[in-house]
Amino acid sequence: MNRSTSEKFDIFAEFSIIPKFMIAVAILVAVGLMAFLFLVMFPNDKNSPPFSIQVPVATAVGLVMGFFTLLIGYVNRDAKRRGMNYALWTVLVIFIPNAIGYILYFMMRQPLRGTCPACQATVNPAFNYCPNCKYVLHPACPSCHRSIEAGATFCPYCSADLRMTERLGA
Repeated sequence: MNRSTSEKFDIFAEFSIIPKFMIAVAILVAVGLMAFLFLVMFPNDKNSPPFSIQVPVATAVGLVMGFFTLLIGYVNRDAKRRGMNYALWTVLVIFIPNAIGYILYFMMRQPLRGTCPACQATVNPAFNYCPNCKYVLHPACPSCHRSIEAGATFCPYCSADLRMTERLGA
């Protein structure tokens, strides 16, 4: 259960953890901000920029803010499934300016939790043993104590015969 096999990136699976209401909020933020820019920031007077500039500016600002709103929902659910303090991270990404909160979250987030093959308990991928049933999650060579793959017959580091240690009960 190493990190490379347990965290395969699938954009649709990642997108699906965003709550439906947060998608609706993001759409409302994007459309509302575009409407606000057209009605309040760009009034129809002689000093307002031309319409050909108003449309892309309002669209870009609305889409960026809608995307940041989606990211708030993503961070909330992703932190929860990783066993992190999701309320704290949600508040941090909202109130730390210039997207620094998002950058901090993605730099500091914990790996996805896995399940123990023996008892199905949720375990941290850094654990060597299941805290519930003591199942060996990351087998190690009895000779050199380096991590090996489950079912290996020889240690790839010191060439110890792992079949002999299984028979001896070590």
